[in-house]
Amino acid sequence: MDDDRTIFTQRGMFRLVSDHHIQKGPSFPKPIDVLIDGLSGTITSRDGDGKVKEEHLDLPLDVANGLPPNLLLNISASAAETKVSYVAPGDKPRLIHLSIKPIGVMVFSAGGVQRKATDFKIHVELGGITGIIAPVIGKEPEDFHIWIMAGDPPAFIREEGQLYLGGPIWRIEQISPTFGH
Repeated sequence: MDDDRTIFTQRGMFRLVSDHHIQKGPSFPKPIDVLIDGLSGTITSRDGDGKVKEEHLDLPLDVANGLPPNLLLNISASAAETKVSYVAPGDKPRLIHLSIKPIGVMVFSAGGVQRKATDFKIHVELGGITGIIAPVIGKEPEDFHIWIMAGDPPAFIREEGQLYLGGPIWRIEQISPTFGH
């Protein structure tokens, strides 16, 4: 199970109110249960034994946990790069950044009609000494991709990426489009 429930406001900008992310079951070697209170900066985690731990981080207004697909529906494909903050869960939660860049177009068809979706690459920027060491020791997260079809309204088409560090690349996509390779 990978359950991510996000509450946010959208008054002029996206603002995280809360994000509760749970991963458990045989697909996830290390279960997580993390609740981020975007307003207070309280990060509450529950380990596999039920032990609860609270941490506090001074969170910027652009924390994007649980929001990337929603953000991408509102980012122009002509924007060279968009950066947002993200709380990386773990024994000691930390603030990292996501770099979001449009890198190309994918053609697909839906209902027999050819359409195009923008491929947005999401790159994790760990920062600090971790950002220097992680690529050297093979612990840098893989880039994540989300494809969005432009239009009124725009539409989520597909995403590919790791759901946890070191995990396999997962693909989540709409059922009706067919994709050329």
